[in-house]
Amino acid sequence: MIKIVNYGSGNIQAILNIYKQLNVECYVANTPEELKGATKLILPGVGAFDETMDQLLKSGFQKELDRLVLEEKVPTMGICVGMQILAKNSEEGELKGLGYINGVVKKFDIDLFDEKPYLPHLGWNSIKPTKPHRIFENIDFDHGFYFLHTYYFSCESLENRLASTYYGNEFSSAVNNNNVFGMQFHPEKSHSNGIQLFKNFANL
Repeated sequence: MIKIVNYGSGNIQAILNIYKQLNVECYVANTPEELKGATKLILPGVGAFDETMDQLLKSGFQKELDRLVLEEKVPTMGICVGMQILAKNSEEGELKGLGYINGVVKKFDIDLFDEKPYLPHLGWNSIKPTKPHRIFENIDFDHGFYFLHTYYFSCESLENRLASTYYGNEFSSAVNNNNVFGMQFHPEKSHSNGIQLFKNFANL
């Protein structure tokens, strides 16, 4: 069954509602012990990097996540800040990330932008897959997804980039390393595309 890690961040109810609509078993794990039996994991995300990592550490979630993700290879998807904590660290904070995907989280530098868009990156934008993957089956890439962020995931290797998006400059909007996936956008706010993405993740 799919389990959403509840560390006090993210639109958990919206995700639960989508999986209820899809008739897929999905539960909220409020403690590390409640992660047992998970066949898929979701790391939701609304908030700051350090605040999120601090909650994972204090709650004991990180140790159990390491076991499930790294040892048992449970498919895991991080959303927004849930994606960013998959990195080694972030310019936004001082704590180390989970380090499941090699990379660091950086703040958009508008001086490097081809144009001068507003920050945060807010609203709908298209995504461009860099390689085929089942998680993107039946997705309307031009319609895209809903974004809300000021920081982005900078991959050490473009092999880990699953999709890119243009906002003044190109950045990784989806990343992947084996059983670990990160989505910078909010699929739970992205209507039909978001529902399809959650369905695809459930079917991996």
